[in-house]
Amino acid sequence: MTSYAKKDEYKREWLVIDATNKILGELAVTIAVHLRGKHKPVFTPNVDTGDFIIVINAEKVRVTGNKLDKKMYHRHSGYPGGYKSEALRHLLKRKPEDVIYKAVWGMIPKNRLGRDLYKKLKVYSGAEHPHSAQKPLALSI
Repeated sequence: MTSYAKKDEYKREWLVIDATNKILGELAVTIAVHLRGKHKPVFTPNVDTGDFIIVINAEKVRVTGNKLDKKMYHRHSGYPGGYKSEALRHLLKRKPEDVIYKAVWGMIPKNRLGRDLYKKLKVYSGAEHPHSAQKPLALSI
C-alpha cells in the first residue's frame, strides 16, 4: 500500500547554496529538486515536502556558450508599447537574483503548490544573508 506524506510527518531543513562558478542550469535543477522534496524518501507529488533554499553569490553564477548575449528575458506591461526585452548579461548586472528566480520558476509546477514552493527560495547577490538564526546547512553541488 502506498503511503502519503502528511504535513507533520517530515522535517524541513534550511540549506545554503553558494552559486560561485556554478552553471545556471545545473544550479536551478538542484534547487528545484530540493524545493520539491524529490531527494527525500517521503516525497509525495501533491504535498510540499521540500526544504528552504538560500542561494548566495548570485552575481557569480556562470552560463555556457553565447547565452550572455543570446538569451533574452521578455516582459510586457499590458499597455501599448510596453514590450521590453533584456539580455542575460544586462539582467545579471541589474538584478542577478532574478536570473536564478526565473530559472527555478521554469522547473517547478505552475499551480498553487508551485507558488508555495517558490516562496521557500531566498536568493541574495552577495555572500551575506539574514537567515543565520535558522542554522542553515551548506549544500554542495
